Amino acid sequence: MREKNRALRRSAALVAAAAAGALGVGLTAVPAAAHTPTWSVTCEQVDIKLTNYGNHTENTVTVTVDGKDLLPTENFANDFERVLELPDHDKEVTVRLVVVAQDGEQFSRDETKTAPVCEEPTPSPSKPTPSESSPTPTPSESSPAPSATPSETPGTEAPTPAPSPSEPGLAETGSSSSTPLIAGAAAVVVAAGVGIMWASRRRRSTQG
Repeated sequence: MREKNRALRRSAALVAAAAAGALGVGLTAVPAAAHTPTWSVTCEQVDIKLTNYGNHTENTVTVTVDGKDLLPTENFANDFERVLELPDHDKEVTVRLVVVAQDGEQFSRDETKTAPVCEEPTPSPSKPTPSESSPTPTPSESSPAPSATPSETPGTEAPTPAPSPSEPGLAETGSSSSTPLIAGAAAVVVAAGVGIMWASRRRRSTQG
């Protein structure tokens, strides 16, 4: 019986020691699993998320870009979240994150990432405005001018224009139609004068 009791006691002691060891390992592993530092870098910004770092305010975080402070050293308790805008850059820059945990150097972080250059958007081709489209041909450009007028067409002669009624007639060189009338009137006058002279002589002769 004594031997059996001793064996049971030894077994219980071994079980207790194993349980204590497992509990100690678990307790030491919890803080390491609890710390969750995540961060990402794009061409424009830095996104930082730090969780489960304990409620002590001795935790610190610092961010630099090519050695210049983007986020000066700042204390935080348990959690820290921040989105930082990167300055304009025409070449790749190095972003460094430094996290100092209050519960041990093994939980701290000192990491670097590269921020690329943002690509400029390709401009879409603009449609031509009406003023930029092909010009509308003018009448002189759309239809060719006639090569020759009817009067200039080879093998034909231009018709002679009829005289205008307003143009003065040619000067008369012969006798007009009133010449016989004038001659007749002159003959009558001469005959009348001869008759008067004859009558007056006859009176004189009869009175003498």
